[in-house]
Amino acid sequence: MASLCSNKHFHLGPTNVFCEVLMEGVLAVRMILMDIKLCYIYSRGVWNYPVWVLGVKCYVMPPKGRKHCRKLPPDFLSDLPDNVIDVILMRLPCKEAVRTSILSKKWRYHWCRITELNLDSHLWETKMDKLYPTVKFTKIIYQILSLHEGPITKFSLDIAVLKSCPNIDNFIHFLSRNDIQQLVLELPWGKMYNLPSSLFTFSLLSHLTLHNCIIHPPSDFQGFDKLISLKLCDVTISPELLGSLISQCPLLDKLELEISEDSLSDVIEINAPKLRSFDFTGNITFICLMNVPLLAEVSLSLYQGSSMEADNFFFAMFFESCTALERLFLHFNGSEIQPEDDDEVATRLPFDVNCVKYLYLRFLFLEESYDLSHVLCCIRSFPYLEYLEIQVGFGDDGIIESLELEHFTDLTLNHLREIKVERFEGTPPEMQLLKLLLAKSPGLVRMLIDTWIPDDTIVSRPGAFTEVSKFWRASPKAQVVHKS
Repeated sequence: MASLCSNKHFHLGPTNVFCEVLMEGVLAVRMILMDIKLCYIYSRGVWNYPVWVLGVKCYVMPPKGRKHCRKLPPDFLSDLPDNVIDVILMRLPCKEAVRTSILSKKWRYHWCRITELNLDSHLWETKMDKLYPTVKFTKIIYQILSLHEGPITKFSLDIAVLKSCPNIDNFIHFLSRNDIQQLVLELPWGKMYNLPSSLFTFSLLSHLTLHNCIIHPPSDFQGFDKLISLKLCDVTISPELLGSLISQCPLLDKLELEISEDSLSDVIEINAPKLRSFDFTGNITFICLMNVPLLAEVSLSLYQGSSMEADNFFFAMFFESCTALERLFLHFNGSEIQPEDDDEVATRLPFDVNCVKYLYLRFLFLEESYDLSHVLCCIRSFPYLEYLEIQVGFGDDGIIESLELEHFTDLTLNHLREIKVERFEGTPPEMQLLKLLLAKSPGLVRMLIDTWIPDDTIVSRPGAFTEVSKFWRASPKAQVVHKS
């Protein structure tokens, strides 16, 4: 192993040999750092001292014999090529990466040249710390950035635990002069931090994640030409500025929006010709997909009060531009919302969405007729479904609309191959739905019923799976599999 590590032509790659070298290097570094810490404790005569070894709390006991410290083996780590050292340092927490300067001359200040910095509260949090964390945070970050040499391609800052956000304008301005490609800012809750204009000058940015901040691009902002991934969580931004920001990222491939209930509830326009994945969580009136010809995966988790319900006009309009959509994840968090008595619940969308092949429905209360309508509306409107996954919510048995087969002569699931039902309890609504799916899926190969439920107070009805296994199946090849 030592001869391999000392080879000047050793290249990084996803091989088993490289993984072994990398893991041995990381473990060796952490254990040597622990040895050094133990030696320091021995030299001070402090026993019964609590230390953490790979996440496990241990206590230092008096050593036996005359030698208190073991001889440290530096050869293995000193022979590692620089590119392997770089990867090891990036795998270590920032505090431990800085400590590696004491290992040998080759490792001294090597951490100052790593291209990825991940900074969080572990840098300054200690049980004996009496200093106000914001003050210590500012000092530590300044020291790290002032000592760093060379480019920084990835910078992650997680200070969500702080009570207030310190001034980070200077940090962002410093980073704007580097070749930052990936930037993650997770800022504290409470008063939103107004991002400085220098953030919008990152010309090489490819991945951007922002939490708990105010976004207001300057008027001369020309967009992020190289951005392929954008994640915004609980940010404050107007729908117009959000739509403009998205449209000014011509290479955007992945978009994730987690919007709090009150921060954005209007109409969002998305113009992203390269977009392939879109994930939205929050309360929204309408999401207008103007130009998304490559969009293949969509996840919608809609809060209570959202206008985009499965049986209305806005939900149908959402799919008009989704000509390449294959995977759809739906989670409706407003199951208690019921349509008015004089409203007719739609049984299907105005048009079939033939491109959807994988449908995932999360946390459905099937005893509610309104949630059941979501399921039936989607199933009817996606005739080329190949995979269906349903996660059932908890609730009491309810009286629902009849799911007798004669009421579904228009339902055909000729392409459905696999069905998975999670948190199955065996309630009448669940039993009727599974019976319907088995009877309408002539190409079905497998139905997996998962009865594991995280709440110990809820158990599946005895004999429910046996009853399901006796339902008539349109497919002679269909297997009903039970998983607990």
